Amino acid sequence: MKLIFNALIKYIMGLVLVGVLLFLPAGTLVYPGAWLFIALLFIPMLFMGIVLFIKSPALLEKRLDVKEKQGAQKGVIALSGLMFPIGFILSAIDFRFGWSSVPLWLVIAASVLFSVGYGAYAEVMRENAYLSRTVKVQENQRVISTGLYGIVRHPMYLATLLMFLPLPLILGSLWGLIPFALYPAVIVVRILNEERVLTDGLDGYKEYKAKVKYRLIPFVW
Repeated sequence: MKLIFNALIKYIMGLVLVGVLLFLPAGTLVYPGAWLFIALLFIPMLFMGIVLFIKSPALLEKRLDVKEKQGAQKGVIALSGLMFPIGFILSAIDFRFGWSSVPLWLVIAASVLFSVGYGAYAEVMRENAYLSRTVKVQENQRVISTGLYGIVRHPMYLATLLMFLPLPLILGSLWGLIPFALYPAVIVVRILNEERVLTDGLDGYKEYKAKVKYRLIPFVW
């Protein structure tokens, strides 16, 4: 019951926060891009939470833990904590004053890309029971090298790139792309720090790095 309550509270708080960051600066509830994004994000999130609670409550508990202990990662989280609100607010203000216009086909393409990223994110959670929102080596943790982890070493971060980079286009804003353009740099810093932690503390991770060459994007990096 404690886990259900914690998950439900964070879900509702997230929904309310996103609503405030989008509808308040937009000055209206008639903001189609905001409703589209909320549907794309929170409807799958609800079903994913239910599935995790039934099949893997321990993983759900890890995903709710956001208390980062790594110093470098605290900076990454703080930067993300600024980037997302600024991106939401700027996109909403853009919609309010009509600074830019995103064609329907691009909104649809961005929505599809977001959904593909969300699907990849769900697959990563299915493959990796050690998946945590904080960087640490867990007790009895082992290296996962199959599925998406056999293609790149950090498929979860690739999934979030697919989700978050097109997000302003879903909201109907070109100006919102500016703060979200920082996200790849944030991910790179997080990955480099995370790999140092895993290399030092997780048995077999050095061999895994030799086997799977690319961190984030196949044939690129």
